[in-house]
Amino acid sequence: MKVLFSAIALAAAVALVPAAVNAQERTARKILSGQPATLQGAKTESQARRDCQRQYRGARESKSALRIKMRECIREGMQGR
Repeated sequence: MKVLFSAIALAAAVALVPAAVNAQERTARKILSGQPATLQGAKTESQARRDCQRQYRGARESKSALRIKMRECIREGMQGR
């Protein structure tokens, strides 16, 4: 009797595991599909770069200092700051 019950329980568990995995995959696909939420005022990388280049045009700083400021400016522009 125990062996029969164990066999039935094992068969049920094996049958239900793929269904649970498929349900999780469908849920994850629904959550992760589509466009990401947009940030208010966020720009694309090229838009942010263009704006930052305009902002720092003619700046009297070393290339390395200007590169650091540009990188930070672009990052902030893409985050909507």
